[in-house]
Amino acid sequence: MSLLHSFANAILMSVGPEVDEEIMVKLVIIVLIIQLTMSGVSPACGRAEYRIGQECCPMCGPGYYVRKHCTEFSSTACVPCLPPTYTDAPNGLASCKSCTVCDSSAGLRVKRTCSSTSDSLCEHLEGHYCTDPIKDGCRGAVEHSKCSPGQYVKQTGTVSTDTVCGDCVGDTYSNGSFTSCRPHTREREVRPYLQQRYSYNRD
Repeated sequence: MSLLHSFANAILMSVGPEVDEEIMVKLVIIVLIIQLTMSGVSPACGRAEYRIGQECCPMCGPGYYVRKHCTEFSSTACVPCLPPTYTDAPNGLASCKSCTVCDSSAGLRVKRTCSSTSDSLCEHLEGHYCTDPIKDGCRGAVEHSKCSPGQYVKQTGTVSTDTVCGDCVGDTYSNGSFTSCRPHTREREVRPYLQQRYSYNRD
C-alpha cells in the first residue's frame, strides 16, 4: 500500500504549473481511486442494488426474494414468495417476510388478505375498539366495557374509545344498558292503580 501511495504522491509532485487543469483533475481522480481501493472502501451501490462482498447485485422485485446472490459473471437469482409470505419492496432478502395473522383472540379480523406483494391488514371486531392503531388498520383491540346494573351508558364506545359508564344516584336505576337512569315508580302511585284494576276484575 505504501508503494501505491508513494506512486500517487510522486505523480502529484511531478506535475508542474504548466499542466492543463483537466489533466490535473484526472490525476486527482486516479489517486483517489487508488486510495479507496487500498483502504477497502468500495463505491456505493445503486438504489436498485444491494451489496454482497465487493459486488453490487440487482435487487429482487416485490413478491420475490434472493435465492442466489449475483457474482462477477451472473445476475441475482430471484424466486417468488409462497403463501403466507410476502415482500413489498425491491430487496436483497434471503427469505420473504411472514404475513401478519389477524387473531380473533386479540380482537381482530382480516380487512385485507395477505398477497405476495403486501402484508395482511387487520381491523377490530364488532363490539371492540382499537388500542394499537396503524395506518388504515389495527394491531390490537379490546371488547367494549359493559355497564353494570346500577350504571348507565354515559358515552357509547367507538372504534377508538371504550364505553364510559356513569352511576345512578338518588331514587333512580338502570339495568346497565340504559343511556340514562330512570326514576323508581313510587308505591303510592302504583297502589291506587292496582286497587282500581282489582275492583274492575271482581265486577
